[in-house]
Amino acid sequence: MTVEESTQPTVWDGHNDLVWELRDQAGYDLDKLDVGRHCPSVRTDLPRLRAGGVGAQFWSVFVPSSLAEPAAVVATLEQIDGVRRLVDRYPNDLALATTADEATGAMSAGRIASLLGAEGGHSIGSSLGVLRGLYALGVRYLTLTHNDNTLWADSATDIPAVGGLSPFGVEVVREMNRIGMIVDLSHVHERTMRAALAATRAPVMFSHSSARALCDVPRNVPDDVLAAIRGNGGVCMVTFVPEFVTPGRQAWRDRRERHRATLTPDEREGDWRAGFLATDPAPVCTIDHVVRHVEHVREVAGVDHVGIGGDYDGADSMPDGLADVSGYPRLFAALRERGWSAVELAKLAHGNMTRVLRAVEDAAS
Repeated sequence: MTVEESTQPTVWDGHNDLVWELRDQAGYDLDKLDVGRHCPSVRTDLPRLRAGGVGAQFWSVFVPSSLAEPAAVVATLEQIDGVRRLVDRYPNDLALATTADEATGAMSAGRIASLLGAEGGHSIGSSLGVLRGLYALGVRYLTLTHNDNTLWADSATDIPAVGGLSPFGVEVVREMNRIGMIVDLSHVHERTMRAALAATRAPVMFSHSSARALCDVPRNVPDDVLAAIRGNGGVCMVTFVPEFVTPGRQAWRDRRERHRATLTPDEREGDWRAGFLATDPAPVCTIDHVVRHVEHVREVAGVDHVGIGGDYDGADSMPDGLADVSGYPRLFAALRERGWSAVELAKLAHGNMTRVLRAVEDAAS
């Protein structure tokens, strides 16, 4: 064990899309994609989670927002079942958790607390009954949108339609408060962020978002919203996705996709990316870019309101040094070198998320 690993606090990560990869690559066949050992086709497996010091993980039960709502509800239930099957498969390593106490208990016992987060309001099918049903199945946060608007909330990457939240959207937020589900504001339009903060009576979270002041893309959080999180008691969990932490990376990806659109089907099957990179290399993304976002969130929102939401297995690439879930110790080593204390690192790693979930539980009626 390295010095960095021996002094690293236990990590509670806000967002990981492994379960979608289990569905997409293997149809949830855990023999075909056995994450109990090193799996090169994904960025997440149990050996690397252990090497990364991960003690709690919000597993995203993501389904595409392009699905019609009834199909999205069904697919979300299948994703929830996928997480439960994963936990059942590896009982010595994983433990399903639905409360802050269960999460901390699992971590203390040396198991990885496994919590569920639904990524996108389309997963509730515009039904408060379905919302309550997902809670009963263990879902503890709902991201209000994904890449597309819902009928009641505007997405950061769609054309605004309801001005943030509709009256039903406000009902969704208040019902989440009542039952004890965290309102997740990653992916939503900035008007939706502000409307949700005005409507909620419990802390919110950004499960995987970074600072817009450093990387000006719609998926990131403006400084006024980061400042509002301080008063709300919530947490912004900084993501590692290069397009969200490195200026110019999203524009480069857009250029790449425009180039791809000009190719024939046969050319798209070939190694066209190498030729594109030779003439238009991607802006470099490193741990230092992530560190800047973590420190900016600490500066604006406060050290009690920053966390980590890597978004592993939900992005095409990751920063140099953070290629997979074993990389967290390198991030903490970089922060330690910049003067972060052990107390501050523990808050970033898991303490702030633990506090937020407990506060949401306490606010439930």
